[in-house]
Amino acid sequence: MGLFRRFERGLEGMITGSFAKLFRSAVQPVEIASALQRELDNSAQILSRDASLVPNDFIVELSPSDHQRLAPYAQTLTRELAEVVSRHAGTQNYSFTGPVTVSFTRRDDLTTGRFKVRSRAVAAVTPARRIGTTAPGRPAGPTGPRPPVPLPYLEVNATRHPLEPPGVVVGRGSEADLRITDPGVSRRHAQIQVTPSAHGYMVSIRDLGSTNGIVVDGRRVEQATLGDGSQVLLGNTLLVVRQPTAEVPL
Repeated sequence: MGLFRRFERGLEGMITGSFAKLFRSAVQPVEIASALQRELDNSAQILSRDASLVPNDFIVELSPSDHQRLAPYAQTLTRELAEVVSRHAGTQNYSFTGPVTVSFTRRDDLTTGRFKVRSRAVAAVTPARRIGTTAPGRPAGPTGPRPPVPLPYLEVNATRHPLEPPGVVVGRGSEADLRITDPGVSRRHAQIQVTPSAHGYMVSIRDLGSTNGIVVDGRRVEQATLGDGSQVLLGNTLLVVRQPTAEVPL
């Protein structure tokens, strides 16, 4: 039995009655499943002879009418579509950087029955040890205690990861302080150093002999000083450095 036939049968209990009528002239779930499969195949990046990296986060853009029709069934459909994607990846020896997610969004310039798929590879990022969330205050100055200095942090896949001195080792292996499940990231890829300074913290990065190297603001480097907004590319994962400033009391 073909993959999409199994998918269709799995949805038979749901796509009945009024729901079936809704889809007669609108987007069909199997059409979306087929498009997700094509998206996997077209986006595959060869890692080795036996494995390829594919996206794991999918956004299906729907017309206003289709989005409205799908809304009551979105939770079930997205779960079923994610399973279809995972099965297809297994048959093709595709590798994901993290869990497979599928979501629907409305796009006003699409007409009924038409949809588009956007995808990206989103790595799971996990601190292997507890990283502090507050920074110590600076020593008292001539006019009294200075305000505490906020820690710099990394922004990865919309999640903040605070950086505290002396820094962290970033990599794919269990020995890294910040683990990134990206096949393009080495087990011990890079070291991010955090040093207190007179005006806050100085942040820098150093390559630890990784296979694919590090790219800072579009330029491949062995080491570099990182400022607020610096973009670091490790494998297929983008890390953005943020350095908030201390609040000055009135």
